[in-house]
Amino acid sequence: MHVITTQKELETAIAAFEKAEFVTVDTEFIRETTFWPILCLIQMAAPGVTALIDPLSPDIDLKPFFRLMANEAIVKVFHAARQDIEIIVHLGDLVPHPVFDTQVAAMVCGFGDSVSYDQLVQRITGARLDKSSRFTDWRHRPLSEKQLDYALADVTHLIEVYKHLSAELVRENRAHWLNEEMDVLTSRETYDPHPEDAWKRLKMR
Repeated sequence: MHVITTQKELETAIAAFEKAEFVTVDTEFIRETTFWPILCLIQMAAPGVTALIDPLSPDIDLKPFFRLMANEAIVKVFHAARQDIEIIVHLGDLVPHPVFDTQVAAMVCGFGDSVSYDQLVQRITGARLDKSSRFTDWRHRPLSEKQLDYALADVTHLIEVYKHLSAELVRENRAHWLNEEMDVLTSRETYDPHPEDAWKRLKMR
């Protein structure tokens, strides 16, 4: 499975995503004793296109990715978006917008509070995801095919989940409930660091 490691490849991929109405996004990161998590992989998908981006590659500048995240014409779809957005805010100095968080949407649609991604995928699509690579070392290179399969599944199945939930919100006339939650999630103030909480970010050994 191909991983994008050069600027030319990244520009080509982002140009394809910029033609989509929505993109599904996920990240893999390591949060150890550093104040901020270390971004190790970016996964994206849209109908007909997928990408795995290596942000640790010395030949990658993520500006095209951040341009996509700031594109107001394209919905950015995450599941449990808070930590992913936090990383984007830190590295790109922007809050993605507009955003659709499938975990929040699932709650609004009656799937329960804080439903996990694999549970939601199974309930909506019937697919069972292999989550055995969840806690692997995402900094290690090269990443294994098993890791890449796991990472890509986190965004490819999200396409159908997004379509199902967005249609359900319209059908139940609850889209405005989600919009209120997304306003908070995409507010810059949500990600402004508070010095008194800094110690909570440090994962002590």
